Amino acid sequence: MAGHSKFIALTPKLYEYVEAHGHNGDPLRAELAAETAKLGWISAMQIAAEQGTFMGLLAAAIGAHSAVEVGTFTGYSALCVARALPADGKLLCCDVNQEWTSVGRRYWERAGVANKITLKLGPAADTLRALPASHTFDFAFIDADKTSYAIYYEEILKRMRPNGLILIDNVLWNGAIVDDAKQDADTQALRKLNDFIAKDTRVEAVILGIADGLTIVRKK
Repeated sequence: MAGHSKFIALTPKLYEYVEAHGHNGDPLRAELAAETAKLGWISAMQIAAEQGTFMGLLAAAIGAHSAVEVGTFTGYSALCVARALPADGKLLCCDVNQEWTSVGRRYWERAGVANKITLKLGPAADTLRALPASHTFDFAFIDADKTSYAIYYEEILKRMRPNGLILIDNVLWNGAIVDDAKQDADTQALRKLNDFIAKDTRVEAVILGIADGLTIVRKK
């Protein structure tokens, strides 16, 4: 296959096809996305519909029971993951913004998954470090301040059960990750973490071109 690129650039029309041919049309998720869009430019922090579906599929496929999310925003990704957990499953959500997460709380209640979710408001590093050593996770999603990604990765990995999955968002950073002219703190932090994970012998990992780049890490 030398000389043949094994990827495809998505045009808007092709992206619409991708979104339409996955199970991404849940009305409640669409309503939450629409409400989030009213926040303006900041709504770009919400994950894409197909990413939410993908995350739910992965969580269900590995039989996740205990999950953690760093960066909840208006609760879209939490909704997708919580729905994939069993009735007695638990999702710990870490965020610092009460206004945005209050939107998510309303939709979690309507979806019937609020009883699975514990929201902790405060620095996520402090929340994770305060967990007992015996606390373990099956599934994790990191989508918060980029300069702290490495901290979140280590704190979660040490609590992840073997064969558990950590998903890390925005790892391609709108292409800036390979643009040498971009030397801001966020871009450098993402580059450093990507390079580290690529050589981390504790895990197996792959970067997928979903949305803004999504790393999937399996703890060995």
